[in-house]
Amino acid sequence: MSLFKARDWWSAPVGEQEEFDQGCLCVADVDNSGSDKIIVGSYKGILRIYSPEPSKPGAALHPEELILELQLQDSVLQVEVGKFVSGTELLHLAILHPKKLSVYAVSGTMGTVEHGNQYQLKLMYEHNLQRTACNLTFGAFGGVKGRDLICIQSMDGMLMFFEQESYAFGRFLPGCLLPGPLKYSSRTDSFTTVSSSRQVENYKYQVLAVATDAETRQDSEQQKLGSGKRLMRDWMVNIGEQALDICIVSFNQAASSIFVLGERNLFCFKENGQLRFMKKLEYNPSCFLPYTSVLEGTINTLIGNHNNKLLIYQDVTLKWVAQLPHIPVSVQVANFQDLKGVVVTLSDSGHLQCSYLGTDPSFFQAPKVESRELNYDEMDAEMKELHKVIREATKTQDILPKAENDDDLKVTATVSPNLDAISQAADNAVDMAVPSTSLKVTIWSRLAVQDVKLSVCVQSPLSVTQDQLSFAAIEPGTSTSITLSVFLKGRFPPADLGGDIAVSYNTPTGVPRIVQCKFSLPLNLVCQPVQPSKNAAHKITIDTNKPPVNLVALFPDFLGESDDEQINVLGFKLLSGATVTLLASKTSSRFRVQCDEFEDLWLITKELIQRLEKSFASEETKDFLCTFPGPIPLQEYFQLVDRHFELRLNAEKYKELLSERAVQYRAIQRRLLTHFKDKTPTPLRNLDTLLDGTYRQLTALADAAEDNQANLYEAFTRLKSGTLLMVQLIGLWQDLSKDQMAILEATFLPLMQDTQELGWEECVDAAVAHLLRTCLSKSSRDQALSSTSQLSMPKDTCRLKKHITLLCDRLSKGGRLSLTADGAQQAITMPGYQTIPESDLEERLAEHDPAGMFPNHTHVMKKSKPDLSQSAVEENLEIPEDR
Repeated sequence: MSLFKARDWWSAPVGEQEEFDQGCLCVADVDNSGSDKIIVGSYKGILRIYSPEPSKPGAALHPEELILELQLQDSVLQVEVGKFVSGTELLHLAILHPKKLSVYAVSGTMGTVEHGNQYQLKLMYEHNLQRTACNLTFGAFGGVKGRDLICIQSMDGMLMFFEQESYAFGRFLPGCLLPGPLKYSSRTDSFTTVSSSRQVENYKYQVLAVATDAETRQDSEQQKLGSGKRLMRDWMVNIGEQALDICIVSFNQAASSIFVLGERNLFCFKENGQLRFMKKLEYNPSCFLPYTSVLEGTINTLIGNHNNKLLIYQDVTLKWVAQLPHIPVSVQVANFQDLKGVVVTLSDSGHLQCSYLGTDPSFFQAPKVESRELNYDEMDAEMKELHKVIREATKTQDILPKAENDDDLKVTATVSPNLDAISQAADNAVDMAVPSTSLKVTIWSRLAVQDVKLSVCVQSPLSVTQDQLSFAAIEPGTSTSITLSVFLKGRFPPADLGGDIAVSYNTPTGVPRIVQCKFSLPLNLVCQPVQPSKNAAHKITIDTNKPPVNLVALFPDFLGESDDEQINVLGFKLLSGATVTLLASKTSSRFRVQCDEFEDLWLITKELIQRLEKSFASEETKDFLCTFPGPIPLQEYFQLVDRHFELRLNAEKYKELLSERAVQYRAIQRRLLTHFKDKTPTPLRNLDTLLDGTYRQLTALADAAEDNQANLYEAFTRLKSGTLLMVQLIGLWQDLSKDQMAILEATFLPLMQDTQELGWEECVDAAVAHLLRTCLSKSSRDQALSSTSQLSMPKDTCRLKKHITLLCDRLSKGGRLSLTADGAQQAITMPGYQTIPESDLEERLAEHDPAGMFPNHTHVMKKSKPDLSQSAVEENLEIPEDR
């Protein structure tokens, strides 16, 4: 138990699921019986009046202590007690609602049974407000005797004055944006508030009364420029922060002061606005109350904060701190019959507590510690073990924790080797029958996991029947299996047949985790065997360093019904692409892949290399190697780049045209609206026809933009296929390692999907230029060059194509890809390099002859004449006539 804790004298929970704020608490003798009562109103519209009389401190609430509880029609913003009824000086209760002010009389009747006295609430009068109320203040405005007048501040900054049962006048505060706290000082007959400009402002009641009446804010603004009495403030002080509350107090031993509680400071001003003192607070205050003066010239103040503490200050000196069980939003001091100076606090959730300040004596005595002799040898051994653990922990540089050997959850994916008997493909854009294959996902859990979510991702245009699944929980030691189907949905072949599965879950301790696995789809899902084609526009040749392998052993799933064991040619028809022909040399270890579409060569070439590596790996052949003799088909690849970039330019044009037509459409609408609102009809002058034509143009442009976007997505997928083929050919051409292949692939495929803001061309151009300036640079001067321009859409693709050509040239002359400084420094001293002028990269290309780089660069575009340098290959790579 804390020594400095507010001693609980009486407490009660006020309602359930109700909200309370600063003005919802009032302590006063509301029934004129001679003792204070606690009045609490909630935003839910429930009014409660308590009369605490506990039998012992800390006792629970007795039913007779809640003397009145009433459900009102509107929310209660503020409750106050004063002399609000004319003809009597008895205290009455004023309740402020958002659109109404009600004044009640609370009276009690002596009870004749054990249930005690009976209290009732009688409505004296009410005022319906034209504006939404914010807060109110009351007092003897203008020096009236024996009664209190009421001033209500609205949400738009208007002060509405009521002389008890009648409305007096209303005034707008100048420059008010948001209402602030408002209080009345009877000594100076003035009102003090804090404006949205973070200024403490003071207005005399006489100035407010004689100012020109204004029913709206526009009338108030016009008075500044025209005639009439202007509303002028008496004084103003800038405090530089928003205010939570204002209190104006006057005690016998201290002069009248104006206290302002800010967000981080407590201010005390004199009546003329002069600053008496300021206290900087090291916490976030929630409420305050200056309550008494015990020393000449000083004032004691209660301040509650968001740390559940109640602090007592004597001016700026902290005198006491008491711990509260809640965060107070309002604090008052009450005098009951048997106890004076009770601190009453209310929280925003309705915890009402009456407490007093005091301490309990502490009877705890710390036990004596048994003294024992220290064993220094054991301490040294333990210190060495701890140092060893610290050294082992500091050696590891991994940011993420290492995964345990036995994971909480495992996920596996199994792809069926055979296609589905009944295809599950739906809503595809392919003109022919599309097959599907089954994908079985198994989730095994070692522990009980919750909120399991399964996500399956395949490369577009592949699609899965259901890509998102959820499980509430998986029991420990059990497994769950789901069978899905994957099929081709688009009208173009995919760039990759791989897929990913991710499973997110929560451990029993609530820690979120993710496990992943990959799977590969079969080739026959996107293509089927057909009759091979003799002629093709694009051809590539793959050499191996091992004896030739029969195509029957490599592609048993594409042989069909043929019984020929010496087949050296196969035809693959992509379901949404061209026909690809694969030829195997009869005498040498060479393979040729040919097709009319350059990008469609990728899937068959990749599958050929993977199956060759798998075939020789099963025979435990370690030095198997595939090579590409060249040349690199850059021109064919550049056609894909130009096609993709052309569609990006079209997208920009459609965007500009749509913007222009939209502006024109809105302008015509405004003109038509002006004609329709005119009291005297005028001719439309064919504006309706122009509006209809503009609408049709907008619709046509939107449809064209959507079609262009679909074509752009298809072009990017085809570009991705061609890029993967280029990366594979360059790797086989220069025998690049896995690390260098990873760098090359990251350079040419930096994006999963490009957008108009960040496209493929500018990203690849920046990446290739970076490699040319670092690891593939010719001199240290080239390394010093850096590109600081932002990535933006280029005007054309000339710069990109020159950079890619230069990259291939550097690799052909011995350059190697590396991300380290050592690799870049080594590239400077490679043989065959000559110093080039320090200029832009496309200017460096002028000294190189592209024809010298790739002497047979354009032979693949010719269909009639074969490449003479590969005549020996042509003799062995022929399609038989009887095939």
